[in-house]
Amino acid sequence: MLSREERQEIKAEIAHYPYKRAACIEALKILQRHRRWISDESLRDLAPLLDMSVHELDNVATFYNLIFRQPVGEHVILLCDSVSCWIMGYERIQQRLREELGIEMGQTTADGRFTLLPMVCLGDCDHAPALMVDEDLHHDLDAEKVTRLLGDYE
Repeated sequence: MLSREERQEIKAEIAHYPYKRAACIEALKILQRHRRWISDESLRDLAPLLDMSVHELDNVATFYNLIFRQPVGEHVILLCDSVSCWIMGYERIQQRLREELGIEMGQTTADGRFTLLPMVCLGDCDHAPALMVDEDLHHDLDAEKVTRLLGDYE
């Protein structure tokens, strides 16, 4: 069931669009901000508010790679794996993250603190390699910077 706060935020977003369904991405982002991921139950709760079927809403949710359809950690690390990042040291950064966190790409730490995911491009090619933690962009990375920045999120 949608909370009162979620419902209010979604209705405020819907007001900006001529059709309710046009607000579906923003509505999904609102729910994800509150719940950290979009469950099947979340889709069932949201669909009627947007005049959409659960199937239609799921199609949107699974299309966008920043809508998480599985539980994620408290902090989501998006590691850019673009060509620029590969050239500038992606493999060293990925290795350090895997060592520090004790997980592989696509996994969440046992304590639920971090989820490590690949990202096709973060658009920061002139400062590669780059990654995002939640909404914070970090670039010009090396292994030591990765270790320090992980400490900032504990």
